[in-house]
Amino acid sequence: MPRPKKVKMLGRAAAEAIFERFHEIEPEPKGELDYVNAFTLLVAVVLSAQATDAGVNKATKRLFELAPSPEAMVVLGVEQITELVKTIGLYRGKAKNVFALSQLLIERHGGEVPADREALEALPGVGRKTANVVLNIYFKQPTIAVDTHLFRVGNRTGLAPGKTPLDVEKALTKQVPERFMLHAHHWLILHGRYICKARKPECWRCPIREWCLFKPKTPLPVGR
Repeated sequence: MPRPKKVKMLGRAAAEAIFERFHEIEPEPKGELDYVNAFTLLVAVVLSAQATDAGVNKATKRLFELAPSPEAMVVLGVEQITELVKTIGLYRGKAKNVFALSQLLIERHGGEVPADREALEALPGVGRKTANVVLNIYFKQPTIAVDTHLFRVGNRTGLAPGKTPLDVEKALTKQVPERFMLHAHHWLILHGRYICKARKPECWRCPIREWCLFKPKTPLPVGR
């Protein structure tokens, strides 16, 4: 992730106002990865590293039809997994990780996805971000998964400045009101994906611009 520009942190009142606004707009935000159970969600998130959700969904449609469980994924084998996900970036390494984590889920957890960060991070291809996504979406734990979008939004707005994803995650756990923690992850990622974009944030239509510390705000494009 690029080194963020140094900005001051927003006050708690502004942070609360931001999440109040997100809640008003979309009370129940949803992730954009397709899945049918905890296992397929885990696999989808592992495959999503440096790939778009749309691209992952296209590849996993057939994969999950054939292998919706760790046992079925092991039977499928590395070669067939590789063939099914070859449209995704870094697909060879990801296919090996999907096969290996399926084996470990069977060996260590009876084929079930554990609702525990440490156990999840012990699986091949699963880091803190991936573990947090699974814990948040499937197990409804109030975790914050810091991806590129969330890292950018946290720093650019002043909501949660930090030099590393972990810094941003820790800052957000202090900034986000408890009642909004479960959905904070999705609100911020979707905001970064569709409005607070990397190259040119669309400040003219940003619902939280009155509290954001980013300057200068980008104006409405000519002709719009």
